[in-house]
Amino acid sequence: MGRPRTPLIDRARITTAALELVDAKGEFSVVQIARKLGVQTGSLYHHVDGRDGIVELLRERVCEAIDASMFDASPWDAALAAWARSYRAAFAAHPRAIPLLMASPVRAPRVLEHYERAVGLLLDAGFALADVMRVIIALENLILGSALDLAAPEPMWELGDDQRDTPRLALALAAAPLGRADAAFELALGACLEGFRALVD
Repeated sequence: MGRPRTPLIDRARITTAALELVDAKGEFSVVQIARKLGVQTGSLYHHVDGRDGIVELLRERVCEAIDASMFDASPWDAALAAWARSYRAAFAAHPRAIPLLMASPVRAPRVLEHYERAVGLLLDAGFALADVMRVIIALENLILGSALDLAAPEPMWELGDDQRDTPRLALALAAAPLGRADAAFELALGACLEGFRALVD
């Protein structure tokens, strides 16, 4: 039988299959991807560099949704805030990918380019070189934590019918606005930016 005119697998199909598995189960294996695509496991290795290569393809796929044009905006703090919101939305769409991606170093060239532009934005804004990665990592901690929070149930605290042991918590929860994850993210982002401005000043 001759070769099919359209390849059964390529890097894009492998990435899609892996991401579907991660979204459903929080994990993937090369065998599972091959089974999902209806090919032999060995066929995948003609297209990707094993499991680590697939992880980097996943990182690139998720990060494609981040709007890198934000780095061309000004002032720097508005650009950084817009990037943070776009970054959060991209990872909130695939929260189960976060632990997987955080367990391995970033190698994907297109993702490293995002970091290069973020570093350039901060250096051009006047940040000291020693502060640049601290700022980026602090912001990422906020972004990824909030992306996970978006996947959590909206009523995160269940007090039960008898609230005598937690009366102040009950009042605070009743007074909290809807969309707690968004409100908390904006509050924390504002606090971060205020701290970052102090570093430049």
